[in-house]
Amino acid sequence: MARMRLFLFLVFASGTCLSQPFSPHPNAHAHNDYEHKRPLKDALKNGFVSVEADVHLRKEYLLVAHNFASDNSPTLEKLYLFVLDSLLNANKGQVYPGAGGPFYLMIDIKTDGEETYAAIRRLLVKYPSLRCKSKDCPVRIFLSGERPASTMIDEGYSGLGIDGRPEDLGKGYSTELMPVVSDTYRNWSKWNGEFKLTETDLQRVKDLASRVHAEGKKLRLWAIPDNEGAWDALLKAGVDFINTDHLEKLNAFLTRKGL
Repeated sequence: MARMRLFLFLVFASGTCLSQPFSPHPNAHAHNDYEHKRPLKDALKNGFVSVEADVHLRKEYLLVAHNFASDNSPTLEKLYLFVLDSLLNANKGQVYPGAGGPFYLMIDIKTDGEETYAAIRRLLVKYPSLRCKSKDCPVRIFLSGERPASTMIDEGYSGLGIDGRPEDLGKGYSTELMPVVSDTYRNWSKWNGEFKLTETDLQRVKDLASRVHAEGKKLRLWAIPDNEGAWDALLKAGVDFINTDHLEKLNAFLTRKGL
């Protein structure tokens, strides 16, 4: 089915308003999104519905960086929370105006899980629209990395989700609490995305996808072969979020596929 073209109005912290024909890609996940020239904004420009931010707690600040956060590292609030909240206010409660489905912000915790989780909760008090507790949330924030899973499971869903793992399947966790199940690609296939694909190369991925989808959750694999052949094969195998560093290339690929 042809995908409807939308006009996207993005209002950023700079006060700049951008307008262009657009439609989002429900399978696009921006790996280490903060490493791009314009974090979040480039992902939105290319129609991504999921982005990943590595976060460190340092002196009560939530800083976005990969291995080490310095005093010069940007904050989670500036790069992501403020912009997403502004978009919801500008676009009648949606990140992409007129487009259904949530936008996903995956926070990959790099410091102590309990302390960082508490800091995230305190910060989100300022942004109640980003901590949605209904089934139809415009933004879903879920925690990965050093996620305090036991604490969050004991508390029950309160607007923040957990990035699940395959071993979490079958335990009755709701899709609100655990919207996504993730794992490294290498645990499920040795196919490198280049040599000829056989019927068995992605069978374990297909089986995992079936189990994930049976619980209403989405499947994400990281460290995938990051090329068009692999993207196509993984989509057909049932992977929901294509984890990529190549925003423009995946946008072009999904646009050609009508996805």
